[in-house]
Amino acid sequence: MNNNDDSTDLAALEARVDELINTIDNLKSENTALRSQQENLIQERSILIEKTEQARTRIESMITRLRAMETRS
Repeated sequence: MNNNDDSTDLAALEARVDELINTIDNLKSENTALRSQQENLIQERSILIEKTEQARTRIESMITRLRAMETRS
């Protein structure tokens, strides 16, 4: 009986270790995917900030030209 209990405990422990290994593998994959997504979002944010700055510069330039036209009139 004791030997059977030991083998049952060992089988349960082995199953638990396998489950933990699978969980770790899944978490590693998810972590890799999230890091990639984060990098993509950082790049996208950088591009949007640059486009916003370009738009701001163009608008400021238009305002300056409009004010110059207004004073010449």
